[in-house]
Amino acid sequence: MYERGAEEIFDSIRDVAGSLALAARTGGWALGQHAARQRGRRYGLTAPHSALSFDLVGAGGDLTQHPQATIGEIELTVLMPCLNEAETVATCVRKAVSFLREHGIVGEVVVADNGSSDRSQALAETAGARVVQVTERGYGRALIGGILAARGRYIIMGDADDSYDFTSLMPFLERLRTGADLVMGNRFQGGIAPGAMPPLHRYLGNPVLSFIGRLFFRTKVGDFHSGMRGFRRESVLGLGLQAAGMEFASEMVVKATLADQRVEEVATTLSPDGRSRPPHLRSWRDGWRHLRFLLLYSPRWLFFYPGMAMLALGLGAGAAIIPGPLSVAGVVLDVDTLVGASALVIIGVQSILFAIFTSIYASNEGFLPHSAAIRYVKKVWSLERGLAVGAALAVAGLAGLITSVVIWYGLAFGRLPYETVLRIVIPSAAAFITSCQIILGTFFISILGIRTTSHHLAAVIPAAREPSREHDSLTEAISRP
Repeated sequence: MYERGAEEIFDSIRDVAGSLALAARTGGWALGQHAARQRGRRYGLTAPHSALSFDLVGAGGDLTQHPQATIGEIELTVLMPCLNEAETVATCVRKAVSFLREHGIVGEVVVADNGSSDRSQALAETAGARVVQVTERGYGRALIGGILAARGRYIIMGDADDSYDFTSLMPFLERLRTGADLVMGNRFQGGIAPGAMPPLHRYLGNPVLSFIGRLFFRTKVGDFHSGMRGFRRESVLGLGLQAAGMEFASEMVVKATLADQRVEEVATTLSPDGRSRPPHLRSWRDGWRHLRFLLLYSPRWLFFYPGMAMLALGLGAGAAIIPGPLSVAGVVLDVDTLVGASALVIIGVQSILFAIFTSIYASNEGFLPHSAAIRYVKKVWSLERGLAVGAALAVAGLAGLITSVVIWYGLAFGRLPYETVLRIVIPSAAAFITSCQIILGTFFISILGIRTTSHHLAAVIPAAREPSREHDSLTEAISRP
């Protein structure tokens, strides 16, 4: 899923844009087509001859009326992902073209086609769109391909099923013009027409997933999954978006929030789509993919908070039961409950360690920003301190186990008083297991830190090895006869 880095994408974008701009200025469309296709193939991007023309709408018409227009002068791209939308795509394109002309905006309409087998491509071109063929399947792939091919400074995207109003895009554009990086359309604020959204999505799926997104990532976005949103092209390209499926919608919001981009929200409407076939969305499958993405990008909620809860519960229950049986509302909690409490402690410690591992790795690789908490852990929790804590727990665990053996020896290795001895053996075993977790985990944290150190040295060593001019002059003077 994350096979391509942002640097490679930027290089490709720059080369594609340069080829297209050169072709636009010189009229050498064969050269422009060839270079663009060569770079775009890595992303499953292809384009027919007509898709490479610089057709501009708004502010008076097309390129023939604006012969000096270049890529940087196109203000807005209206982007639509498309897969077999022959019934509605032309209507959506005409609405977008009408919006651009009515408001005098220099822009374009791009349809990112994801392998339609009906007449969607031809209908979109006839209606005034530039069609980009994205061969890699998936909602996210189609949009990534469309964003790469877009030439506008701003992009407003919306589904090509006629459920969004492409004649009412000014609130998005106005926010983008005033500096917003991402502008989300909120369907719950703007109004959802009867029959436009299934009850499962309206009252469960969208509200719950949006709440989880706000909770995990501290964002104010009220509608995470709105198909209508606008953004600065360069801002979104800097996020390194990679999601192939419907979870692309969540990825954009999450990564923009983590990157401290300016994210705003405007009201938008949702109408029943104009298709006679079922939608591509699969409620439970795509809902799980959204939830999975939110969890994977939040180690705190996936590992740390559950781990802390289990650790606290296990320690509390264990401390209450070790002195003797505990009666709660007539229920007696004894050594069997102590086993469960010890298991909670072990799992909790492991979960907390996983949170640390994941956060360090993700920040090293650029998936997540560096957090103050992780920087503090790396500063305070050195290898030596981790080994010391682990060794102390190991000694305590071994002491308890030795004590139980001594008691057994005193009984001539006969039958043990289990209710008494198990109160020593179970916590001691848990302490010993936890000590191994901490020691091994501390070593692994140190291993994860090697990557940053090696990269730093790799940047310093070449400079240190380069001889100075003074050294060269001195060597030359000494070697002279």
